[in-house]
Amino acid sequence: MTRLPEDTISRGLPGETVQPAPRTRREARERYRGSERRQARGLPSTSTGARSLRQAAKPGASLGAGYLGLGAAVLTAIEAVAGIVFFLVRLPDYSDPWLPAAAWALYLVAAIGVGLSLMTYGERLTGTAFALICAVLACVVTLDFVGIFPDHDIAHTASASVAAGFALLPVATLRPAREVAAAISVLGLGFAVMALVSTPITPATLPGIVSLLALVVVPPSIALFVVHRFRQLVQRELDRVLVQSNVQAPQFAVGMLASDELARLDLAAEKLLDAVANGSDPLPLSDASASVAASLATELRLHLIEGRRETWLYHAITESDHLGRSVSVADPQSLAGHLSPAQRDGLLQALWQMVGDGRPAQPGVPVVSVTLGPIGSDGHPVSDERMDVPIVFESRGVPRRRLGPTAWSALQRIGPYTETFRDGVLRVVSHCVVDRHPSM
Repeated sequence: MTRLPEDTISRGLPGETVQPAPRTRREARERYRGSERRQARGLPSTSTGARSLRQAAKPGASLGAGYLGLGAAVLTAIEAVAGIVFFLVRLPDYSDPWLPAAAWALYLVAAIGVGLSLMTYGERLTGTAFALICAVLACVVTLDFVGIFPDHDIAHTASASVAAGFALLPVATLRPAREVAAAISVLGLGFAVMALVSTPITPATLPGIVSLLALVVVPPSIALFVVHRFRQLVQRELDRVLVQSNVQAPQFAVGMLASDELARLDLAAEKLLDAVANGSDPLPLSDASASVAASLATELRLHLIEGRRETWLYHAITESDHLGRSVSVADPQSLAGHLSPAQRDGLLQALWQMVGDGRPAQPGVPVVSVTLGPIGSDGHPVSDERMDVPIVFESRGVPRRRLGPTAWSALQRIGPYTETFRDGVLRVVSHCVVDRHPSM
């Protein structure tokens, strides 16, 4: 039986206009308010489909990156104040102070504008806005460079242009890393060229030039690295929490992705039944409505069949972005469903420890292979109430010394185990005693 495409259900009933997905949070909020006003003519507010739509329309969180952006903005403000003080103290030494002063004025106006925009529209920065910010920073740097060029001493006269480098610190939390890295590279190259053409390179001036380049390039680069690692940490922990939710799942169940599909099927079924009940689509159904009803029945049957074959471990691995590319599972007898919650938790903890932060050495080649069964082999007795399920872990490219006490403690929660290490492959065989008729 061929699985029908997903958009077969989303096209709705005949004559119904399907709106595209909201592109911004403001559009989602406006659409949500409009849907509340139309509830009297649509689905009841207590229905599963209506609750799913309301939940999807709510704006998402920034996962804590906004706090990093706030801290970076404070550092940028401190550096700007220090730069203005430096400029005012050395004002008599400038041959033409008006252009650096204009650069500072443009910098402050741009900073106020960006701050007001973030307070109004939230923690989001479009590509057009980022390009505009880069253009303004380029003007600031150009004005400052032209103003200090006659002094031939960039290390002791640059002020507003240095602040432009610090302005990229909060931007690192709002835009992709490659865009911010490109801006940092262009800024560093501009300072290097300006130093070569304006300042004589001597043993006396070289340390100041190197320090200036480091002051311009290193802080935004560190901010970029910190934000990247923070996002990786947050995504990994969220992934781990979602995977951990499978510990209390039934022996056979649908996963989170299938639950989302079932919510859409529930909404489509409610709309079809509501249309029949209020007479807008009278019986017998038209050909188009009958086709939608047949598609709904087919999808529901497919989910019912899948729910009786896929265990919690299958969903835990396939729905995890981290474990899905690093772990392979072989469980032809669906023995993972017999494990108790404590054994499931130990199994997942052991997998996380074995996988670690690494990626597969070759795409498509798993780091860890897990095989459950077969039962009834030598050393694995089976009784009427209990059975010993062998679980074999094979970890490639992960040295044994990398596994700490947490990994071995997790394996102990599964059951007694034996370990061998040969030809770069760590093999762990765990004896997992489970009930033949689990209550979950």
